[in-house]
Amino acid sequence: MRQNISTGSTWESEVGYSRLVKSGHLIFVSGTTSVDEEGNIVGLGDSYEQTKYVIQKIHMVLRKVNANLSDITRTRIFTTRIDDWRHIGRAHAEYFKEIRPVTTMIEVKRLIQPELLVEIEVDAVLTETDNNKQCS
Repeated sequence: MRQNISTGSTWESEVGYSRLVKSGHLIFVSGTTSVDEEGNIVGLGDSYEQTKYVIQKIHMVLRKVNANLSDITRTRIFTTRIDDWRHIGRAHAEYFKEIRPVTTMIEVKRLIQPELLVEIEVDAVLTETDNNKQCS
């Protein structure tokens, strides 16, 4: 059974994608940036703050399908400033030090807005126990 979750971003409807897709026990979260509900960039010029905000946004959307950061098995981090890898990595470790998903960090030329320094997408897997909790 497939479930699409939108956060109401204008980009989601304009481009035609979902923020999160849950199919059975698999969860996929689209590339997420540090843009808040009003369209403001959180952590302007600061890759550490942008990374933290992105992970918090991802956590919020995961909760809509009864999932948590601990269910994440893979993170993909895109940055326009690979020299900031330690700052990005420090923020990532604050949330994932014990979870330890597989991770890739890639430098890209640019993101959809020039002020954005970090974009993260994740994959997660719910355990049988997690799926049973959803049904009760």
